[in-house]
Amino acid sequence: MLSFPKEKINVLLLEGIHQNAVSYFQDRGYHSIEYVDHALDKKQLQKKIADAHIVGIRSRTQLKTDVLQHAAKLGAIGCFCIGTNQVDLETALHQGIVVFNAPHSNTRSVAELVLAEMIMLKRGIFTKSKHMHEGIWNKSARDSYEIRGKTLGIIGYGNIGSQLSILAENAGVQVIFYDTAAKLPLGNSRPVKSLKELLHLADIVTLHVPQTPETANMIGHAEIQAMKKGAALINASRGNVVDIASLTAALKNGHLSGAAIDVFPQEPSSNQEPFVSSLQNLDNVILTPHIGGSTLEAQANIGVEVADKLIRYFDNGTTTTAVNFPEVALPVQTNRHRILHIHKNIPGVLGKVNQYFSALQINIHAQYLQTFNDVGYVVLDVDPNTEASAAIITKLRAMPETIRSRVLF
Repeated sequence: MLSFPKEKINVLLLEGIHQNAVSYFQDRGYHSIEYVDHALDKKQLQKKIADAHIVGIRSRTQLKTDVLQHAAKLGAIGCFCIGTNQVDLETALHQGIVVFNAPHSNTRSVAELVLAEMIMLKRGIFTKSKHMHEGIWNKSARDSYEIRGKTLGIIGYGNIGSQLSILAENAGVQVIFYDTAAKLPLGNSRPVKSLKELLHLADIVTLHVPQTPETANMIGHAEIQAMKKGAALINASRGNVVDIASLTAALKNGHLSGAAIDVFPQEPSSNQEPFVSSLQNLDNVILTPHIGGSTLEAQANIGVEVADKLIRYFDNGTTTTAVNFPEVALPVQTNRHRILHIHKNIPGVLGKVNQYFSALQINIHAQYLQTFNDVGYVVLDVDPNTEASAAIITKLRAMPETIRSRVLF
């Protein structure tokens, strides 16, 4: 047999990924599973990853080049979260490692948190609650407002931003949004032409953008000063999007009435490490420990979503929704051998591959090819012949352009 038996495929799941993922793997024949309820330090990670074929992580584990270079057997990484910044995607691509994430499963959780924070900030609930805990009874409507009729400015109208748009509009909020790509407005929301326009119009600004060089400190001193006096800022996207020093100053001098921050430029690596920020102990500032998507429902959904993508890749080679890899949607394999070949995307590779098949007189029933940057992924369904499949895999692996190759029965 050339297909690698499932019982020998080592699955490493870190950071307390939901048990739904474990069950999903087990129900589909994957039983060599190591489950760790926390992130590993670099040395532990380098050791563990050496024998892993599949690795599942959340946001704390850093799979950079100095770790991935120890992962000779690794075929796929599952980020059981939205972000993939913790993975060196380029290194993974050139090692033939497919990376998947969960861009949809926790959108509702983040949107609900932001909606709740909008209400809390405009009512000054955080300050009032703090006073009550201190024994201060301050019954007053001063600086307390409904969100109905207010303008919400959403920066980044993707999965989360658009869902928040619907929830907020149902609460009577006027929604405007800004995105660098053209997006279809939902409900009565409307796009604005520039970030500056959004900041000028919104009573509440909320960020839902990815971490890229372009979004680093996109809300700095100038942007905060462009916001309405008395507006509030919410960031549940990425920690480096907001300049914390400028935000702190604007809260202290009263230009902004409040803020809710869930992500930070530097975050503790574990629950045992202390958190320190200039935003601590400021009135009407809600601080949460990167929990926007951390609900039991979201984690359960993510467990299934990402595990399914990993299993689809290992079972039949499908790479749709991969974040760093050529996307190929493959049909169910029936009475065929399936050859998977990851290679450098340079002229002549596909011709050489087809010459090998022709020389070995292997009949090709279907061929699928996609490229991503300088890496190509070709999948060939061929007549079921164990000896011929073994021969072609030997040929393909000997090619200098080959990154990785395997066969599925």
